[in-house]
Amino acid sequence: MNRRELIASTAAVGLAAASPAFARSTTGASMSLPQPPVAKKVPVRIEQLGRVRVDDYQWMKDDNWQAVLRDPSLIKADVKEHLTAENAYREAMMASTLPLQAAMFEEMKGRIKEDDSSVPAADGDWEYYTEYRTGEQHPRYMRVERQGTWMVDGQPVTKNFIKAPTPQLLLDCNALAEGKAYSEVSAVEHSPDHALFAYAEDAQGSEVFKIYVKDLATGEVLPDPIVSATENFTFSPDSQWIFWTNRDDNGRPDKIFRRPARGGETTLVYEETDDGMFQSVGRTSDDAFIIIGIGNQETSEGRIIPGATPTATPVVVEPRHVGRLYDLDHWGDRWVIRTNADDAIDFKVVEAPTDAPAKANWKDLIPHTPGRFIEGVALVKDYLGRQERADANTKIVIRDRAGAEHEIAVDEPAYALSLGGASEFDTTVMRYGYNSPSTPTSTYDYDLKTRERTLRKVQEIPSGHNPADYVVERLNAPASDGQLVPVTVLRRKDTPVDGSAPLLLYGYGSYGIPMAASFSTNRLSLVDRGFIYAIAHIRGGSDKGWNWFLDARRMTKKNTFTDFIACAEHLIERNYATAGKIVAQGGSAGGLLIGAVTNMRPDLWAGVIGSVPFVDVINTMSDTSLPLTPPEWPEWGNPIEDAAAYDYMYSYSPYDQIEAKPYPAVLATGGLSDPRVTYWEPEKWVAKLRPATTSGNPVLLKINMTAGHFSSSGRFDYLKDVAHDYAFAVWAVEKGWEKA
Repeated sequence: MNRRELIASTAAVGLAAASPAFARSTTGASMSLPQPPVAKKVPVRIEQLGRVRVDDYQWMKDDNWQAVLRDPSLIKADVKEHLTAENAYREAMMASTLPLQAAMFEEMKGRIKEDDSSVPAADGDWEYYTEYRTGEQHPRYMRVERQGTWMVDGQPVTKNFIKAPTPQLLLDCNALAEGKAYSEVSAVEHSPDHALFAYAEDAQGSEVFKIYVKDLATGEVLPDPIVSATENFTFSPDSQWIFWTNRDDNGRPDKIFRRPARGGETTLVYEETDDGMFQSVGRTSDDAFIIIGIGNQETSEGRIIPGATPTATPVVVEPRHVGRLYDLDHWGDRWVIRTNADDAIDFKVVEAPTDAPAKANWKDLIPHTPGRFIEGVALVKDYLGRQERADANTKIVIRDRAGAEHEIAVDEPAYALSLGGASEFDTTVMRYGYNSPSTPTSTYDYDLKTRERTLRKVQEIPSGHNPADYVVERLNAPASDGQLVPVTVLRRKDTPVDGSAPLLLYGYGSYGIPMAASFSTNRLSLVDRGFIYAIAHIRGGSDKGWNWFLDARRMTKKNTFTDFIACAEHLIERNYATAGKIVAQGGSAGGLLIGAVTNMRPDLWAGVIGSVPFVDVINTMSDTSLPLTPPEWPEWGNPIEDAAAYDYMYSYSPYDQIEAKPYPAVLATGGLSDPRVTYWEPEKWVAKLRPATTSGNPVLLKINMTAGHFSSSGRFDYLKDVAHDYAFAVWAVEKGWEKA
């Protein structure tokens, strides 16, 4: 028995132990494939707006899901048994890929500089940074005394040490994660006076956080952590208070609270009564105000508290109005507001007096230009930086108080620029990052006054990387309505463009989130094996401006799916790919994309990977108890009240549109404690797909029983998840199950 057969037979033992349905038959030296679990059918009739649908797998949703999010061990027994059986079946089917998974993992790990650190961010007397040490999964948060000259209240301060100062450990996330199956610190912040350090930890993957505060003088973590919070929090400018966003029993942010920074009585600052609104709290760049942001995908409202009186009642800047978005920051002597008001579809920037920020006083600072989407603004004392997006690329524009502008330009066909801004207000330096699909990230400090840039760090690839070995190209795929959809292509120079190479096509296309043409060391494990990697910049994202998003939501959502198909067809026409040798991948709302195109054009794909896929659209958007349902009606429509929205949504819902046809190989992944796309969506999708497919191709499910939406928390464990999915892509193209 060779190694592959030994692995397969070992996995089969686990299957047989999990369920008698997995018995393997043998005939001489050959063995049949593992038999998949058969999900029981419990038909549930659902009548809605005079329409009727029957759901055979509604039982997979745990009625106690709110408690399961906070304690995954509470999952009901029959669901746990089925998920365990599905995981065992997938492991057995993919047993032959274990050596490939291991090889890919080692490659990915070898491209990480294990003893790495971020570029320090200067703030007052300190510089803050994160570091990783060799062999450790999680970061360490650090600070060190600052050297050199900087500004404080407009006056230069100089400090130089004869001996380099000793770094101070603020938080070791490895120690925090010890003994836990999952631990993720998603937000940290030091108090403005540098005396306290707060961090938000999610210990089950459900995004229900505890916020801890540490006294940096004593090293003591203060008692009475904040519980049932989101990761969002901030200190008041005077460092005396901490504000945070509460997470309710249904996983939604519903209240902003405040209490003394070192612990004490909790005070309700603001409560949102509209279940369809998200909330957050933060400080302006100049620390003059505390801002409460309220909004969804199409409507927003800001409320402000003066930094000098942090216990004051929040005041509305401009009341919410459906269809109007705005976000605000304070620039020393005025408000700076990014908004789509007055039909500024791609957004403009306005200014308003400090004491009169309402819309009646908004004056254009950077007027609206169609096709130039203003993504964000960063402020320091005398300069404003903005990040713009057009034609699926970004640029950074710097503006001084007199209105003079200049651009930080890049000359590549596809790339990603990211404006990091500054961690202090009284400075002339902003930070930005640059990379492209073939070029590792470079981090620069840019002097806004002298226009000089200083390279602070180049991403190091320990195992070696030569950008000249790769080709990055930008194509434009004609969509069904004549729009041109950008496609970014990455391949090795020696990979032929004759249709023979396998191709992975990645897409997202929702919420106005663009897909950056960025660098990823992980993709190289596919590209170096002869794959072509392509990113489809489809509608639903903002890759070509905010209209690119508006053209694929609610009653035009299908443009997202037809754009993706058009990208695949264009890649085939240009000989980058061949139908049946393409793997499609997308996650979360991108999993909806994958589910839809799998139904619409199964012939195009060798395999599809739906990562935490949002595929049970009608049921999810009709369940008002779920965390994201009311806030996302502006994106998808409300099928509870709107019959047209119901019918349109039903017509593309991946789960509801499954029918007998030759589906490609399918891998669906999920997390048991995922609050964004609940575990039962991929579980139900697989249960319904498997008996429907006529191709004989496998339909597999991977549920992480100790994680949520963002996969495993450790940096190495996460790489194992990526290696698993990429090995599936290779296996699907090669039809590896037929060779087992």
